[in-house]
Amino acid sequence: MVQKKTVRDIDVNKKRVLVRVDFNVPMDSRGTITDDLRIRAVLPTINYLISRQARIILCSHLGRPKGKVVEELRLAPVAKRLSEIMNKKVEALKDCIGPQVDDAVAKLSYGEILLLENLRFYPQEEANDPDFARKLSRLADVYVNDAFGTCHRTHASVVGIPRYLPAVSGLLLEKELNTLTRLMTNPDRPFAAVIGGAKVATKLPLLKNILPKVDFLLIGGGMIATFLESQGYRVGTSTVDSARLEEVARFIQNAKSIGARLLIPHDLVIAPKLEANSSTRIVPIDRVPDDWVIVDIGTETIESFAKELDKCKTVFWNGPLGVFEIPQFAEGTRSMARTLANLKAITVIGGGSTAEAVVEMGLKDRMTYISTGGGASIEMLQGNVLPGVAALQDSSEEVKNNWLTKNLAMPEGG
Repeated sequence: MVQKKTVRDIDVNKKRVLVRVDFNVPMDSRGTITDDLRIRAVLPTINYLISRQARIILCSHLGRPKGKVVEELRLAPVAKRLSEIMNKKVEALKDCIGPQVDDAVAKLSYGEILLLENLRFYPQEEANDPDFARKLSRLADVYVNDAFGTCHRTHASVVGIPRYLPAVSGLLLEKELNTLTRLMTNPDRPFAAVIGGAKVATKLPLLKNILPKVDFLLIGGGMIATFLESQGYRVGTSTVDSARLEEVARFIQNAKSIGARLLIPHDLVIAPKLEANSSTRIVPIDRVPDDWVIVDIGTETIESFAKELDKCKTVFWNGPLGVFEIPQFAEGTRSMARTLANLKAITVIGGGSTAEAVVEMGLKDRMTYISTGGGASIEMLQGNVLPGVAALQDSSEEVKNNWLTKNLAMPEGG
């Protein structure tokens, strides 16, 4: 991967700096933030800019308002939480472009912070509209991307703004890129990957790319039904991606042919229905009744997975191993979190629901690194170029500009 410039590599002293952050945080029905991991993760960049007396303009999305104003998705609660963490006022604006925003930015003093309103209240954000990107860019002198979780998106605030402003990475984005790059190029060995989740389609490219690079590959989650059916097992009423059965079978055969340690559950937790009040029982993989559904990995599998991981010096985990949202189907995921927390190894959590599980269990401080981007980390570990990273300045501007022209086809003048 081409090395990107960071906020430390350019002059931000007393400049207006537009920082794309990922404040897409979970909230309860009362609007209370239940996990502020993503807010705290950008503090190093914000504090660096404050130390340079920059005027800081933060921008983010929250949820999926689909181009309309949704009151419960306003960013004011996020500004309030950031203010509390920093013990410093962060003003939340009620728009992200327009005269009122221009006026607020003009009044911003050195070291002060503004948070623009939810970018996705405008359909132009996800459409990567050049005029919207240009209006955002006029607010600042420099653009900093510190939103790893959105770097796989071709949105206006991610890839559009860098066409109009000097664009570099923040300190969080730099750390994310360095951590995941090392995983794929120079991990301490033995190196294991634990991959769960429900959808085979989204995980197969990751599995294929990571298989030759790991010493152990452990599979769990809802997608295990497709893996088992591809090998001739009956999986009851579990969801199977029938279109990918042959592809999964070839993947398993390829793992055998290259001598990879591919570990698939050998016992399972099953239930008559995917409901919280359902009864459960544990069965071997060849004993799933036709009218029951797989909901988690079994106790013997949990123990065997833990035994293999105890040998490792590096572990990457992405995706729950059962239906984690339902407590009685969550033991596989919870046990994996406890196992990793007790390892004497580098442990990297791949964002998304996996990170939420670790945080919920109070184990985040016992992991080496928790990524702030589930989808982005998967894309990167698949070997794909992240558009938001490619758009930033590197040692060869020609490389960046060629990539933008070829892949985004956005006219220079908007």
